[in-house]
Amino acid sequence: MMTVQQNKKIEVRELGFKDYKDTWDYQEQLFKEILELKVKNRREGSQEETPNYLLSVEHPHVYTLGKSGDISNLLINEKQLKEKGATFYKINRGGDITYHGPGQMVIYPILDLDNFFTDIHKYLRLLEEAVILTLQDYGIKAERSEGETGVWLDVGTPFARKICAMGVRASRWVTMHGLALNVNADLGYFDNIVPCGIKEKAVTSLNVELGKASIDMEVLKQKFLSYFKELFDAELS
Repeated sequence: MMTVQQNKKIEVRELGFKDYKDTWDYQEQLFKEILELKVKNRREGSQEETPNYLLSVEHPHVYTLGKSGDISNLLINEKQLKEKGATFYKINRGGDITYHGPGQMVIYPILDLDNFFTDIHKYLRLLEEAVILTLQDYGIKAERSEGETGVWLDVGTPFARKICAMGVRASRWVTMHGLALNVNADLGYFDNIVPCGIKEKAVTSLNVELGKASIDMEVLKQKFLSYFKELFDAELS
């Protein structure tokens, strides 16, 4: 059986400020194209390289519920959603409910892990590591919380709070969805949900932690991409 060449190039696509559903549809399109190419390679014994993408985006206010999530973790009704200018979607990633909105760095890697390593656990840990290293550059000691995907501050204390949520989907080692790091986020929107289904734990944002009105998102994103590239031994374009 012929082995397909590993392609460590990742095309970064900056989507700017984009509707959640439009972005989700776009992710699905890229995800499907990679899957179809993998099936074709296997069927025909060919070695066509599969592409990898990393989408960077900010969304208008939206709540999304993962396939294992509990709808009761959304604490407001349809009318209240409209009043807050927010939308709601049930989606096909892992995890429970989360919020996306302006002031978040949202990253969706659509990778063929056959190009890197076939280990979802390792994939999630490296995503977390890229965020942890980025926050370290701002003097923030971030860490993992056992059994709770994402990136946290002050783990194991009464002040534990989440700064980055993660939820992914994978099929045939192709990934989609990803992470949302609160940079200049309006934390009031988290009051309308039980974030990630975890009660009694707070959520925070980098600007709050640093006591600043706002953090330069572009500078932060470049730091993150640099660590991501290093951890995945990838070439970004």
